[in-house]
Amino acid sequence: MDRHDAIDRFHAGDERFAELIDTSQPAELPTPDTDVPMVSRSVRLPVETYERVRAAAEARGIGVTTLMRQWIEAGLADLDDSATVSLADVRRALAALAHPTAA
Repeated sequence: MDRHDAIDRFHAGDERFAELIDTSQPAELPTPDTDVPMVSRSVRLPVETYERVRAAAEARGIGVTTLMRQWIEAGLADLDDSATVSLADVRRALAALAHPTAA
């Protein structure tokens, strides 16, 4: 039975949809990339920014959402004052080593 037959049966008052479910193929659902429960939020980005993020994710072989989540977690780690050494301090130290000032 195709979609149109099912719609016709529904409009005719036929309530025997269990047999349709029994004969249908199981849907292939995507596998979640984490076992941690997630919250979905909408973020508005300029098209150019989104395309840059998409390209960066593609270059890493991961999804856009996964990359954005990694960047957010890294940014939050920068704010974490309870760390022994903050990530921001480490980045500043590395930048100073990469570009030492003339003595």
